[in-house]
Amino acid sequence: MDIRECINYLLTTAQHQVFQLLSSKLAPYGITPGQYGVLNCLWRKEAVNPKEMAQILGLETSTISGVLDRMQKKGLIDRVVDPNDRRCVQVVITPMGAALEEPVLQIIQELNEEVLRDFSREEATTLTRCLKQIAEKI
Repeated sequence: MDIRECINYLLTTAQHQVFQLLSSKLAPYGITPGQYGVLNCLWRKEAVNPKEMAQILGLETSTISGVLDRMQKKGLIDRVVDPNDRRCVQVVITPMGAALEEPVLQIIQELNEEVLRDFSREEATTLTRCLKQIAEKI
């Protein structure tokens, strides 16, 4: 089988292209695609613990810890002790992180449009549905 017929190759190559494009669009805001994932979780929920966040984003807890460290140093998030369980830490968004919501979500919308512009509406819907199906299956 030609490598260009291998689903892993195709998904990896496509993901790399989209990742590079998103990285360049987020760079002026000083965040990475991974940090966008963390911010998106926090924009949708007031506070979550690192383990929950790692599960939502499909990352290892050790990976999310490093991302959170860098974001905390930038002042985008903070970690606070859970008032209901002092053994747990909650990740909360700071005003600086909250201020990025509107411009970053606009970038995501523009990115989606740019990536899908050569597809018909039906093709784009089908592609999105298929990618969700793959992501949820594995």
